[in-house]
Amino acid sequence: MNFLYHFGRYTMLMGNSFFARPESLRMYRKELLRQMNDIGMGSLFIVLLISVFMGAVAALQFAYQLDGQLVPLYYIGYIVRDFALIEAAPTITCLVLAGKIGSNIAAELGGMRQKEHIDAMEIMGVNTAAFLIRPKVLAALIMIPVLVTWAVFVAVVGGYLATVPFGYLTDVDYIRGVHAYFVPYNVFIMYVKAVTFAFLLTTVPAYQGYFVTGGSIELGRASTNAVVFSDILILLFDYLIAVILT
Repeated sequence: MNFLYHFGRYTMLMGNSFFARPESLRMYRKELLRQMNDIGMGSLFIVLLISVFMGAVAALQFAYQLDGQLVPLYYIGYIVRDFALIEAAPTITCLVLAGKIGSNIAAELGGMRQKEHIDAMEIMGVNTAAFLIRPKVLAALIMIPVLVTWAVFVAVVGGYLATVPFGYLTDVDYIRGVHAYFVPYNVFIMYVKAVTFAFLLTTVPAYQGYFVTGGSIELGRASTNAVVFSDILILLFDYLIAVILT
């Protein structure tokens, strides 16, 4: 019953956020651009840092596993590419972003609720669900697929830097592996995951922060729940998308 209660309230909040007419398109556009900058540029460094080490570790691990085997070494580039495309870039990147972006959204909206800013806006006739949540979700739906795209590219570069300069294989073999057996459908899977995870890691924290009650302890608990529930849902939908699309 508790799950049904929260699921119903979450669904109603999303309905009020996305199906309400904007009061001021200019303000919505301004807020959308601000959120795109915060989510995109604010998360770019951490995404690139994680991706380069993710690709490097994957390449080294596969080079170790293939050592002395009959499998051609150029498979390392092929495996790193598909590993980054299908799983590492969308899933691991969004798990990290759930901690960074999700906790920030929950804390921001929870602070506004506790300081009665949301109540004051509602008294003035503003649809606070739409004004505060919709730009965040739309910005994430636009920018997170871009971040995931960069994550794939940097992961492949990280795999190159970890193997070719140290003599595990030649640059010709690595590049050959990156180009080998490419399936465009894997790119589609990557973007489906990126969009789905972007929606989850913004709407779940927004729900937690929007309905927070109490004081600082409850706000901290809401921020923690936002990250935990977002990560769980990302992993769950990662499995479901893998079952459905593959």
